[in-house]
Amino acid sequence: MKVLFLFCCLSLSVSLVKADDQDTTKVRQIDLNEVVVQSFKQNRDLRLEPLSASSVTGTAIQNKNITSIKEFSSFIPNLFMPDYGSKLTSPVYIRGVGSKINAPSVGLYVDGIPYFEKSAFDFDFAEIDRVEVLRGPQGTLYGRNTMGGIINVYTKSPLKFQGMNASISNGTYGVRDYALSRYAKIGEKFGYSLSADYSRSDGYFTNTFTDKKADDQKSGSGRIRLEWQPTQQWSLGLMSSYDYSKQGGYPYAVCDSLTHKPGEVNYNDYSFYKRVLSTTGLTAEYKGTEYSLSSKTAFQYLSDHQGIDQDFSPASVYFARQDQKQKMFSEELNLKSTTANRYKWLFGAFGFWQGIDNTVILDYLAQKYTTRKFYDTPTYGFALYHQSTFDDLLFDGLSATFGIRYDYERASTDFVGFKDTEEKTEQSDAFYSKLKFSQVTPKFALQYLFPSSGILYATVTKGYKTGGFNTSFEREEDRSFRPETSWNYEIGGKHPFLDNRLRADIAFFWIDWKNQQISQTLPSGRGSMLTNAGRSESKGVEVSLQGNPVNGLMVQVNYGFTHATFKEYVDEKKKIDYSGNYLPMVPSHTFAVGADYTIPTPCSHIDRIMISTNFTGVGRIHWKEDNKVSQPFYGQLNGKVSITKGFATFAIWAKNITDTQYTAFYFESAGKGLAQSGRPFTIGGSVAIAL
Repeated sequence: MKVLFLFCCLSLSVSLVKADDQDTTKVRQIDLNEVVVQSFKQNRDLRLEPLSASSVTGTAIQNKNITSIKEFSSFIPNLFMPDYGSKLTSPVYIRGVGSKINAPSVGLYVDGIPYFEKSAFDFDFAEIDRVEVLRGPQGTLYGRNTMGGIINVYTKSPLKFQGMNASISNGTYGVRDYALSRYAKIGEKFGYSLSADYSRSDGYFTNTFTDKKADDQKSGSGRIRLEWQPTQQWSLGLMSSYDYSKQGGYPYAVCDSLTHKPGEVNYNDYSFYKRVLSTTGLTAEYKGTEYSLSSKTAFQYLSDHQGIDQDFSPASVYFARQDQKQKMFSEELNLKSTTANRYKWLFGAFGFWQGIDNTVILDYLAQKYTTRKFYDTPTYGFALYHQSTFDDLLFDGLSATFGIRYDYERASTDFVGFKDTEEKTEQSDAFYSKLKFSQVTPKFALQYLFPSSGILYATVTKGYKTGGFNTSFEREEDRSFRPETSWNYEIGGKHPFLDNRLRADIAFFWIDWKNQQISQTLPSGRGSMLTNAGRSESKGVEVSLQGNPVNGLMVQVNYGFTHATFKEYVDEKKKIDYSGNYLPMVPSHTFAVGADYTIPTPCSHIDRIMISTNFTGVGRIHWKEDNKVSQPFYGQLNGKVSITKGFATFAIWAKNITDTQYTAFYFESAGKGLAQSGRPFTIGGSVAIAL
């Protein structure tokens, strides 16, 4: 609330700046190729790059009422980001590649700033200009932990948007969202933006033991963005954000032993998660006559505290606490050509330092003793990369791309453990260990550009994810895990049809990877760790259709199929061979179909009516390596109707309209199955003002 108060004071101290006059009531045919979307490291429009990529505009995000990055799950082909537990548990899977614990396998960048920890992924989603999802290994340009792909989030630029926006949204289950933003320019060369938002929810699931909601949530964030273009060649930018959240979490319930359906949430100790996230980035770019040089400097601070009733029962058996503090500094330099020559090039260098202090405390309430574990884990690394593209190689339209990257990383951990009883405190374990990793990740691509702006392409790319240390282990050999590598083979095509009223994308992929990092439950059942499987495989297809069949109507269809299995994986501890089984936490299908229809000036009192509806489906999902428990394919229907008059827009929205019952997450602990149910039907309304 302090952020909101300070922002209101700043906003009231300056005069309102109205947005540029636009005819918002006019509906026309939309040229699906008219928006040029380029990434920081891509040489050209993503739709002309030899890769499978999706871009979602800020307008589409508003129409679909997407309020968090987890709600993109299944809107993008083969993208799955389950919503369970808390913001700490934010795994991302693309094409079957992902990680439930420890470092992510899918990268996240916000305004060019890398987010290294999954616990930072689920931030307040406000003032977003667009979101790009690049599927398949992106290690050549993005480096560490992007084996599955990359998600690029871009916030709105004050040099592109001007004005003031305010919105209020209220819904069932005590869902409330408030947002305020201001974009303005001082002259033609300097722009600034200030934004703040606050959201809360009473929770969706009741703990029958306490008769209170188990998953209540409060969060707030603020962001400042400055952009300055002193000359035509130079541009500077500063972005700083602060995000705070406090939530109840982990509404897990014991499952029926036969149906595996979760019962009621019923445990005695309130479980929670608190997080402070601060991110600051500085961008400088110089545009020469034939090249551009960019620098991105970033610092991120994360501090969180977790408390969890680890036995999930009415009895006082175990209670776990975890405190984590992360400091991350990164610097990236990027030099690329900007001419329309046949040869295009890009060079880059990246360096980072990350320090993590982690404290894990487990109270054995029945035995009346406590274990405390302290980890100090600093990591640093650097990388050099290059990419060349040769256009019209042998004949007009044929292009070849070659990329290569070298990564070096060094990590260490200083660990000490204690056991506290009523009589004494004694040191249980201590060690210091170091790990070094280095890897070369090449990329090869061929593509043919049709005169009609469609392309056919084929790529071969190596993926890489570093190894690391487990924060939970019970044997010396489980203290660390090895890196994993993959080769991704892909062919695809993108093409506009019907005078640019329809655009179709299709991609076929096959991923062959070694030493896949697999999450396993500790032998005691209290916690999880990473270990390595021998070899895994994922293959599938992605299809996207976007069309404007008639004026005012936009339709989208996205489908992804993934067949991901273990090729070689024997659990030596349990003496079980999982070879041939499906990978856990990977849906076989993702499906989304949606339509947005705009009715201009239906009457003299209304400027515009927007009707948006979408259906998303996901499944089957196998929860464990043995494939004994799974969630079948399920779908959810969502919708939003908004009415605009002048500067005000009134809307009614609904999520999971059919009140589909499904399991969002399942796991086993201490010999029993536990699961979290998916969120139920929710409905609400909102008012937005744009000046």
